[in-house]
Amino acid sequence: MRSAFDFSPLYRSTIGFDRLPGLLESVARLDESSLGYPPYNIEKQDEESYRITMAVAGFAEGDLDIQVRGQTLVVSGRMGDDGDDRTYLHRGIAGRAFQRSFEIADHVKVTGARLENGLLHIDLVRELPEEMKPRRIEIGTGPAFKQVTDGTKKAA
Repeated sequence: MRSAFDFSPLYRSTIGFDRLPGLLESVARLDESSLGYPPYNIEKQDEESYRITMAVAGFAEGDLDIQVRGQTLVVSGRMGDDGDDRTYLHRGIAGRAFQRSFEIADHVKVTGARLENGLLHIDLVRELPEEMKPRRIEIGTGPAFKQVTDGTKKAA
């Protein structure tokens, strides 16, 4: 499927955002009926850590599955059949199966998950490699320096 948007002007001033068109297309393909269940929050706890909290009342730990597939976090739930022969006059607690996906950025890792009082908490942290952290580049004067393969600098 071809996108109706032309992203080529964006590529003139950005580097490394090759996945942007694909992400935008995946958002456009979302099924509107599944957007509301189960409800969730995404919180930024500090500069490098995040938490996704999902309301999964009625689900046990064994009914939930959390997987990371590439850059996608997939949370799914399917209630086990307990041979429930109850007759409900009203059933307002949704126990239907679900699957919710979250696109996670590069270098974001899932560090843990816990189920507490009907809420599933998934903790994430961004771990930038040392080579990707901001660094200061010194501007030299005088004779030009030449980078040598062992990392030392020598005057040219």
